[in-house]
Amino acid sequence: MALDGIVIASMAHEMRSRLVGGRISKIAQPEPDELMLTVKNQKDTWKLLISAGASLPLIYFTEETKPNPATAPGFCMLLRKHIGNGRILSVTQPGLERILRIEIEHLDEMGDLCRKYLIVELMGKHSNIIFTDDSDRIIDSIKHISLQVSSVREVLPGRPYFIPETSHKLNPLTVTEEEFCSTVCQAPQPTAKAIYMNLTGLSPVMAEEICYRASLDSAAPVQALDEPSRTHLYRTFSLLMDEVREASFVPNIVYHGEEPLEFAALPLQMYAETDRAETFNCMSRVLELYYAQKNTITRIRQKSSELRRIVQTALERNRKKYDLQLKQQKDTEKREKYRIYGELIQSFGYGLEGGEKVLVAQNYYDDNKEISIPLDPTMTAQENAVKYFDRYQKLKRTHEALLTLLEETKAEIDHLESVQTSLDIALLAEDLVQIKAELQESGYIKKHGGDRKKVKITSKPFHYISSDGFHIYVGKNNYQNEELTFGLATGNDWWFHAKGIPGSHVIVKTEGKELPDRVYEEAGALAAYYSAGRDAAKVEVDYIQKKQIKTPAGTKPGFVIYHTNYSLMATPSLAGLTVAK
Repeated sequence: MALDGIVIASMAHEMRSRLVGGRISKIAQPEPDELMLTVKNQKDTWKLLISAGASLPLIYFTEETKPNPATAPGFCMLLRKHIGNGRILSVTQPGLERILRIEIEHLDEMGDLCRKYLIVELMGKHSNIIFTDDSDRIIDSIKHISLQVSSVREVLPGRPYFIPETSHKLNPLTVTEEEFCSTVCQAPQPTAKAIYMNLTGLSPVMAEEICYRASLDSAAPVQALDEPSRTHLYRTFSLLMDEVREASFVPNIVYHGEEPLEFAALPLQMYAETDRAETFNCMSRVLELYYAQKNTITRIRQKSSELRRIVQTALERNRKKYDLQLKQQKDTEKREKYRIYGELIQSFGYGLEGGEKVLVAQNYYDDNKEISIPLDPTMTAQENAVKYFDRYQKLKRTHEALLTLLEETKAEIDHLESVQTSLDIALLAEDLVQIKAELQESGYIKKHGGDRKKVKITSKPFHYISSDGFHIYVGKNNYQNEELTFGLATGNDWWFHAKGIPGSHVIVKTEGKELPDRVYEEAGALAAYYSAGRDAAKVEVDYIQKKQIKTPAGTKPGFVIYHTNYSLMATPSLAGLTVAK
């Protein structure tokens, strides 16, 4: 989710409470499109990071310090000259625009009090940081925009500053019911789209949330709404705007499992049934944490891309091989026919004189039904029989060989699919080390001379505490699955695994106690979540005591067999569980 007007409103509220009355002690420009303001306000010191990056514009308070260039850029030097030691008077947001206006009081060269404005525009690729005087004339900006770049507005020193016209969009904080119904409800668009396309500062996610709170289909045409539904939609929207006006912000991140899904300044009720939300005391923490976690996941996916390519290539190759082997096996199904032909020729061919193309005989293998057997007229009856027996033997040998090959290829596919699932589960760089080692051990990655040194393994299985205080462990890869099942687990501990699909081994430590029903449900939900069925509504999960689990000799790590098990249907979820510290 991008920064919308509501998130900016939350940040404005946070900035007012921390910065107003404070003085700017340091100004730095660590990146070409980034500013770091250090503000001292009474006993507190605040670091405000402002990024006008086209791909990721941001503004939040941080405790991190970024290295600065040896020579400060011109824009940074200009700000230091004008507003260094300046006092922040106000932080405002025009309407619900993605704009923050910081008013700063300072002494000019003559010692007179002056006011300047630092205007932060967080509008995707059009983001900018603009410095103006008290008559709204641009002194300078972090990005210069000429008319060759934008026909809407020049952002250059000496030019007047104005907010670009947001076409026909209405201000959500002041819009009346009449305006809402005549504009939003008359748009030839789905309901959610009509909301965010006609009201300033509302994101698609927030528009979906409004529809959800109003119990309306967001994809349905807004023009199809009857009058009571329109009124209800406006009132739902108005109540949400009341939360903004009253600064009743609840900064939160919605997680899908361990992965951050969305963030918002207000509760996103539409995710309450399927995902979990974590609330924070300030918007800055949300923004910093959300993008840090997103960045981590992105980096992991980038780092694992080569491993994914290797696994995917091997999977495709083995699946093609498996399909070919199945086709070849199907061709061997006619082997019994050739054996019967041979035996029937031996039984009834004594009457043949030679040169016949067909033998008509009674098939005593099929209730003496009449059967026609093709013959080679250049061969005797005995030679024809031998020919069919040879075909039978050849196909029989092929069939037996294929049974072994099919088993081996299927085991290889299952193993590669389990590795693929391990890559999906990996959250940290160290989680990839064991996966790479497994692929090397299996011959999919060549070991080089430099790989002889033993790699230190720092990745640990997931460790959760159930609602009833039981310890639950989840393997991140096949090596960890093996270790959990045959190393950590004792005979009476319970083992869980998604049925018939790749997934993690889940171990519940009983400590000699009887497990409550809720623990089975939570462990089953974990096994479903950490499996290839993560995105399914329901997943069948097998569970059994560890003492019933066996591993055949010579099999891949993590491969087990069992015969008597229980099963349950579980919804993939981490609900009710606490991550062990």
